Amino acid sequence: MKKAEKMREKFCKMMFESDRLTNMVVVPDVLAARVAEQQGFNALFVAGYSASADLLGLPDRGVLDFNQQLDQLNRVCQAVNVPVFADADTGYGDVENVKRTVQAFEQAGAVGLFLEDQQWPKRCGHMAGKQLVPTEELEAKLRAAVEARHHDNFLIMSRTDARQSYGLEEAINRSKRYKAAGADMVFVEAPQSKDELRQVVKEFPDVPLMANMIEGGDTPLTSADELEKMGYRILVHPNDLTYVDAYADRMLLNELHTTGKTDHSQDRMIEFPEFNQMVGLDKLNSLDQQYSNESMKEYLNN
Repeated sequence: MKKAEKMREKFCKMMFESDRLTNMVVVPDVLAARVAEQQGFNALFVAGYSASADLLGLPDRGVLDFNQQLDQLNRVCQAVNVPVFADADTGYGDVENVKRTVQAFEQAGAVGLFLEDQQWPKRCGHMAGKQLVPTEELEAKLRAAVEARHHDNFLIMSRTDARQSYGLEEAINRSKRYKAAGADMVFVEAPQSKDELRQVVKEFPDVPLMANMIEGGDTPLTSADELEKMGYRILVHPNDLTYVDAYADRMLLNELHTTGKTDHSQDRMIEFPEFNQMVGLDKLNSLDQQYSNESMKEYLNN
């Protein structure tokens, strides 16, 4: 079985055959993905907010394009051996673009993606000023996405940003229509209380649901244990690694700029041997040895 098939099968079991919550982190780059896997995360997320910051140094305002997100997704999928879920924004165009997006993301190795009902250029789900498309538009895209996928276990999630603009009832009503249009999973962005989080679960008792925890966002920070008890299947941390990376960069660069040294930062650095091990230098060295001229000569002479 190919790697992508194994990952999709594994993720489907996590979503539909387990009552445990999957704790996922958005990885801004491949190195973060490798570290997250090594620290025990059994699924990862590639999202527009972090990719925009990593690749362009720009906010999540629809600047990141299809090819940039696809390249980032492909790099992460190839680097790790855990399921990788993807943010597909609005599908990068009309229904034909959605079909292309689904097939390309599936080919890259993702286990699924979500599509949202914002107007393009979209905004981060906890930013003000979002504009939404008519419900029928995302319904059509979801039907196209289901039709375009090559494997039924490539999961399609609907996302609605209606809560901020129109209230929770509208967000739930839209999500019910999106589920009927073919969405395997549901994401109601930015509930504004724990009671609202519970209400979403009540309305979708048999559907895998995702909760999004953003420090300083509209949704109250809720632990993995509490969300699992509510009935959520996925908890995603979208910005943590991006923010801590930026914080660490700023602290170190300030010291370098002002003192020209790293005396105060060295105790916060991974050391040279540990980093080399983290990125797999020992494996590459082993391959070098295995396929060296001397090893190949010995192999051929035996």
